[in-house]
Amino acid sequence: MAASGRELGEACLFVCCGGTIDKDYPRSTGGYAFEFGDVPAVERILKRVIPHGWGWDHEVRVLFQKDSLDMTDADRAALVDVLRETSHAQVVVTHGTDTMIATARAMDAPARQLAKVVVVTGAMRPERFTNSDAHFNLGCAVGSLGLLAPGAYVSMGGRVHPCHQVARDGDGKFVRADVRTE
Repeated sequence: MAASGRELGEACLFVCCGGTIDKDYPRSTGGYAFEFGDVPAVERILKRVIPHGWGWDHEVRVLFQKDSLDMTDADRAALVDVLRETSHAQVVVTHGTDTMIATARAMDAPARQLAKVVVVTGAMRPERFTNSDAHFNLGCAVGSLGLLAPGAYVSMGGRVHPCHQVARDGDGKFVRADVRTE
């Protein structure tokens, strides 16, 4: 039995918030910046890796498409509202890497109170790139859902960290660190 008391593969809610994982090549000419595509990365990845007929129940919801540096406390409150409103006990949030730790921390206490597992993940390169880490990070996040106790976690680079025990090092990697401030 999983640490959360749930089985791996239980129905899952994917909440898409934007970030690099969802960025796409620009449609207009003459620009340098990437833009958000019409279909979230989660949907493209799941369509490729989950054969029809598996029967794995999941829902994909696009909450917003933002660079994580533009995330506000109101955006995080909207995520907490989704957590409170959903019947899903397992939630994966796709998010930009710059502020995903802050978002996971904002979701931790509500997730514990609601007995839900939340894993926040993203990518260092857009999912559209052939050398993207998006598939690996999303797979790691999904695979960890049934193994974790209620609360919020950050999953990047093959590691899953409790949100109060993760930081980014000088190279931008997500590493274990005891940074609890409560």
